[in-house]
Amino acid sequence: MKFTLGPRFVLKSSLAGLALTLIVLLLHSQLLAQPSAPARAPASAPLSYADAVERALPSVVNIYIAKVRVQPGLSLFNDPLFQHFFGDQLRIEPRQRLETSLGSGVVVRDGYILTNHHVIEGANRIQVATASGRTLDAEVIGTDPDTDLALLRAERKDLPAIGIADINRIRIGDVVLAIGNPFGVGQTVTQGIISATGRNKLGINTYENFIQTDAAINPGNSGGALIDAQGRLVGINTVIFSKSGGSQGIGFAIPADLAMGVMEQIIQYGRVRRGWLGLSGQEMTAELAETFDLKNIKGVLVTAVMRNGPADQAGLAPGDIITQFNAKEVRDTLLLTQLIADTQPGTQVSIQGWRGKHRFRFKAKMQERPKQRQRLN
Repeated sequence: MKFTLGPRFVLKSSLAGLALTLIVLLLHSQLLAQPSAPARAPASAPLSYADAVERALPSVVNIYIAKVRVQPGLSLFNDPLFQHFFGDQLRIEPRQRLETSLGSGVVVRDGYILTNHHVIEGANRIQVATASGRTLDAEVIGTDPDTDLALLRAERKDLPAIGIADINRIRIGDVVLAIGNPFGVGQTVTQGIISATGRNKLGINTYENFIQTDAAINPGNSGGALIDAQGRLVGINTVIFSKSGGSQGIGFAIPADLAMGVMEQIIQYGRVRRGWLGLSGQEMTAELAETFDLKNIKGVLVTAVMRNGPADQAGLAPGDIITQFNAKEVRDTLLLTQLIADTQPGTQVSIQGWRGKHRFRFKAKMQERPKQRQRLN
């Protein structure tokens, strides 16, 4: 049977199709018109660190040093043969010559100023100039050449003290600012980041645990402040690696917590009292661990022991591997050195480790580190 569609049916179908098309187009246009969810923008860095600088700047001082150098007379005139003919007529007495140098310092409390030992070494007179323009005489309270730190006290105690950062919270990549007196031009601020922490074995100081930064540090910055983005003290600027003498993006600062610990000891004892065991060692490497047939052992291999020193009296011997010091895990020589140095003389400590295939535990009584190095066995 054959069916024929009438004109009315065709018209209705066409209208329905047109309506459906219009609805689809309308919905599509509405979807296109809806704004897409914006991408989450990263937190923007501050446009200025002026607030941090404003907080810290009054606590950073310029240090001016005067040293009297004795210039000896000409050696020719002191020659016995010359004196035989001319006597003392032409003798030239030694002459005194005044030398000046400069550096920076940081007020930490009650007129106490931290700076570098090498800045004030041999000084006959020290003056500090504040950011407000005051010039004050200062005296040396004590020094610690092993960390290249010195503590001064200004003649006034009302100098504003800087805030101290929590060193345990700093991270590589944090923004830092260096404040000092480079080349004597006056207080200057440079910006960089923390490039590394725990730098050691540089051969600069006896005890090294530097913060590395690329903030420009130049001669005259020594002893100045390295601050964080809130204006708190992160470290004391101390040295740069440079072939030209100018900044090349590798500067080092002494961590603030280490500097404050040195200051407290100098105030209390007049010097820094460090613990001493009387041994030397090296870090355990994979090769050494294999040699000793002790896989996955981390620690410090004892290479020498001072005769009659605390380690010797406790029973330690070359070849021992120290893995714990006073219940704290020892993974490298830097940590062991710090743990020993931070332990007060007279304290009894526990030392654990391996001797061959057997574990050991010794008790040792710490002594104060001698000024002169003694012979190791």
